[in-house]
Amino acid sequence: MDPQIIAFLFAVGVFGGGWNAIAGGATLFTFPALMAAGLPPIVANATNFLAMMPSNAAALPAYRAELKSVGSAIWPLLIVSGAGAIVGSLLLMISDPSFFIALIPWLILVATALFAFGDAIRARLMAATGGEASRTVMLTALFLSSIYGGYFGAGLGIILLAIVQIMGFASFHVANSLKNLLATSFTLISIGIFGLGGLIAWPEALVMMAGSTLGSYFGGRFARLVNERYLRSAVIVFGLILAAVYFWRNAAG
Repeated sequence: MDPQIIAFLFAVGVFGGGWNAIAGGATLFTFPALMAAGLPPIVANATNFLAMMPSNAAALPAYRAELKSVGSAIWPLLIVSGAGAIVGSLLLMISDPSFFIALIPWLILVATALFAFGDAIRARLMAATGGEASRTVMLTALFLSSIYGGYFGAGLGIILLAIVQIMGFASFHVANSLKNLLATSFTLISIGIFGLGGLIAWPEALVMMAGSTLGSYFGGRFARLVNERYLRSAVIVFGLILAAVYFWRNAAG
């Protein structure tokens, strides 16, 4: 790998890991950066799962007590989410590259919308269900959401948070711990499938992963010093610009 590419991916990884720790939504930066480094779109998407895994898993040690309090109720969630991640990851593996390229701007728009309106969506879901809904319905929602998670996944965290809260895990900290566990779980499953399928560009992934680990550490330490509202607005604007660029690229050629 060219030293300039190494420096570029490491820097983007640091930025992305720090951004995830403060505001979330870093995939909107890291995925196009991997494509800019020369990776094909499907490979860039698969590689991004491994590259950003530390920022997804970083919160888990702090939630040991909350996860322990859930007990065996964790297992149905992990099984359903894992099954969805397997389906989504396999769908990515068999996707025609031209089809995935056509989907990129739409996926970026979905991720941006989830990031922008996730809190409002969660509040509406909670209000509509009275904070509780059929377990079968919510497990189905978890399965379908995890398919998206295994296929692309950006912006999904807020929807996972809504699903587990509606399932009865009303405490925000317990729900957040489950959200982080599910996101980490299906990320690991997807990494395994993509690795076996030869879709991960390991040198690029490891360079960016080293950066995201460092960025997550410092981002977590300094998160309270940054105005999250401005950062979130910047992510939304960037996502819209990025979607427009990819729509234009697809139309042009």
